[in-house]
Amino acid sequence: MLQVRTLFSALVDCRRNGALFKFLCTMTSEAPTDQQTAKLLKRTNEQSGDSAEVDNKRIKVDEEHTENERKYPKKKVALLLAYSGKGYYGMQRNPGTSQFRTIEDDLVSALVKSGCIPGNHGDDMKKMSFQRCARTDKGVSAAGQVVSLKVWLIEDILEKINEHLPPQIRVLGLKRVTQGFNSKNNCDARTYSYMLPTVAFSPKDYDVGNVAAFRLQTETLQRVNRLFSLYKGTHNFHNFTSQKAPSDPSARRYITEMSCGEPFIRNNCEFAVINVRGQSFMLHQIRKMIGLVIAVIKGYAQEKVIERSWGEEKVDVPKAPGLGLVLEMVHFDRYNKRFGGDGLHERLEWDQQTEAIKAFKEAYIYPTIVETELQEGSMVSWMSTLPIHDFKATAAETRDNNDQKQIIPDEGNNSD
Repeated sequence: MLQVRTLFSALVDCRRNGALFKFLCTMTSEAPTDQQTAKLLKRTNEQSGDSAEVDNKRIKVDEEHTENERKYPKKKVALLLAYSGKGYYGMQRNPGTSQFRTIEDDLVSALVKSGCIPGNHGDDMKKMSFQRCARTDKGVSAAGQVVSLKVWLIEDILEKINEHLPPQIRVLGLKRVTQGFNSKNNCDARTYSYMLPTVAFSPKDYDVGNVAAFRLQTETLQRVNRLFSLYKGTHNFHNFTSQKAPSDPSARRYITEMSCGEPFIRNNCEFAVINVRGQSFMLHQIRKMIGLVIAVIKGYAQEKVIERSWGEEKVDVPKAPGLGLVLEMVHFDRYNKRFGGDGLHERLEWDQQTEAIKAFKEAYIYPTIVETELQEGSMVSWMSTLPIHDFKATAAETRDNNDQKQIIPDEGNNSD
């Protein structure tokens, strides 16, 4: 009896666990031996020691976080981000799908490793008030993406973040913003560019086997820009995205500028860059706007199909490849007007980063687009699918006709 009382006294301060309950149940049926008692006491002490070690580690981490809070108060900032989208499944992080790597996966990992945010904020991005300005699709690049979040303003913060990022992702700038700033909601407009081989504007009977020999004529470029100018203003773009009814108010989008620049030579092939600025864009909208103009220029569709696509009926609009699409810049005009001159906050303009942005595009974005296009021929391959589309019929009629003709689906339009 004395032995049992001694053992029970030693176990009073220990945590309840499965092994302890099992031991107490055993005691009610049979008296333990000295050897059994010693083993159970040792096991309980080890478990208590492990628990204490975990608690000590947690306390140490909490102390480090508290020290960082005292030394580097957490502040709301805007980060200027540039990246090449090749090999990534878009910008936005998708928790639980680690096999589909996104830009945010690598960015958040770098933020944690550099000591800008606590480790648990990497698992729950709401804790750092994270918001992206634009959600770019698979393979789409950016030269002027902006994200907002709360970070510890550690010394040499940009250098430390970039140390943990791959070369094709760079944080180029940081600015303090108001506590209520949201990079998505405070954005007034977004500017995208689309780089493509000018053979996209060739006549439909042109021999695409000789892409390098094609040169865009001045008259054709002028017509291209006249068609792009039709998009300016507010229109119903329900035909330029997926699963959007014509009666949906969100389908109405405001475009302020769209034009194609002068052609230039890269790797013995002629390219051009289309620029478009709008208040906001829906999924695939820009690629479909470009795809429809290409179809008109090549002679597969008449010009009036553009205005008809803004009507109530469903129009079959082709979607250009995603390779050449780049988020160039995001605009915060209203925020700058309200807070840019208050003496406390900086204007969200990145003039000082202009050269860095240009250098990044020349090193990582343009070469990737040019080399991938010349190797894989995504634009030429997509052009071969244009005859499948029936621009005179509605989209529903086109699908029925395609089913009857057993036409192979447009694989180039099934991914971004």
